[in-house]
Amino acid sequence: MVAPSLPPGPRAPRPVQTLAWGLRPMGFMRRCQDRHGDMFTVRIASEGTWVFVTHPDTVKQVFTGDPAVFHAGEANTILLPVLGPSSVLLLDDAAHMRQRKLLLPPFHGDRMAAYGDLMSDIAREEVARWPVDEPIPLVHRMQAITLEVIMRAVFGVEQGPRLDRLRVALRDLLEFTVDWRNLAVLAFLGPERAQRLRAFTKVKEPVDALLFEEIAERRDAPGLAERDDILSLLVQARDEDGDPMTDSELRDELMTLLVAGHETTATSLAWAFERLVRHPRVLSRLVAEIEAGDDDAYLDAVVKETLRLRPVLPIVIRRLTEPTEVGGRLLPAGAGVVPCIHLLHRRPDVYPDPHRFRPERFLEQPPGTYTWIPFGGGTRRCLGASFAQFEMKQVLSALLTETELVTTTAPHEPVGRRAITLSPARGGVVTLAPRGDRARLGALAAR
Repeated sequence: MVAPSLPPGPRAPRPVQTLAWGLRPMGFMRRCQDRHGDMFTVRIASEGTWVFVTHPDTVKQVFTGDPAVFHAGEANTILLPVLGPSSVLLLDDAAHMRQRKLLLPPFHGDRMAAYGDLMSDIAREEVARWPVDEPIPLVHRMQAITLEVIMRAVFGVEQGPRLDRLRVALRDLLEFTVDWRNLAVLAFLGPERAQRLRAFTKVKEPVDALLFEEIAERRDAPGLAERDDILSLLVQARDEDGDPMTDSELRDELMTLLVAGHETTATSLAWAFERLVRHPRVLSRLVAEIEAGDDDAYLDAVVKETLRLRPVLPIVIRRLTEPTEVGGRLLPAGAGVVPCIHLLHRRPDVYPDPHRFRPERFLEQPPGTYTWIPFGGGTRRCLGASFAQFEMKQVLSALLTETELVTTTAPHEPVGRRAITLSPARGGVVTLAPRGDRARLGALAAR
């Protein structure tokens, strides 16, 4: 009988590997793949042992494997202090499927279409405040947009003092959680001790109080059935036994939607603009097609190519509950199996000229289920994937019809780390040209 074993990987001590992963993750992953191939072992402090997989066939095996064996919730416990124990991201087995079924209906395509005008209006309100002819780091500007979308489309909070209080409280909590040092401290302390950390409770408790207040009022709100915000839909949701979500479950899922949908979408938008200003031909074609009112095929391709080349999350993780054959090797129970989004998206056998920003590739061939995975895959694929892509398209369309961007020949922005996400190191800097500069853009694109 073959004994479980781990594939080869870097020999550096665990603290050194952890530092490399934390400071220079892309270079670290690339060096590991160059030396060890499509499957390699990495050892990260507080995370145990990770086995990276980068071949599409192996990724498919992981995503289609038995969810009772490939546990995702167990692998996401670093997020427990922030999201709470009922978060769909932290559950496995039957509990996960119950929450997923309750959360899925509000993200149906027909429901999302109702949020389109709101997303566009929020984007236009934001861009009206941007200065002209000076560099603007877009990450924080995009965060303002995505936070407003969540508060109004997801939480359903209307303009007024309540929205103002929630905006401030959420911003404070999010700024705390995107600092990787804070997240590392919470992970080190564990959920129970983290809840007693004063710096954490100072930003978390005001948010919890406001969310529970909103949940209580929403349950008793008149005309609840006519509301289309996601919180109202979740309050009305029932599982197969006819039971609703508890207040604590609703709080945890709202926090999950906030954390998963705010930073990630904002960062993806910043990356999209960072790519567009460095590719004037792509920018010119995109603007022309948006203004002509054509179908959004090219806009959709730009979004997909951005998410391919600059995925906000470089990996997803599954924790093995028993010894399991993966990629032709029997791996031990407890190992984390890590489909690597970053490396898979750069495979030349899947994406010719993989480092080039070329949206046309997605017009020529649709994305593969197991080769384009910015939202993960299988039964754990992100519930908000369609919502995020729809929001990106609405925001890009609104901003590109309201502004003129100055293109640049500057090198691409390095990748920086914000907690578990990878963002433009300089914030996705762009400059707005004076209004009416479309001719200049066209001339640049023709070069």
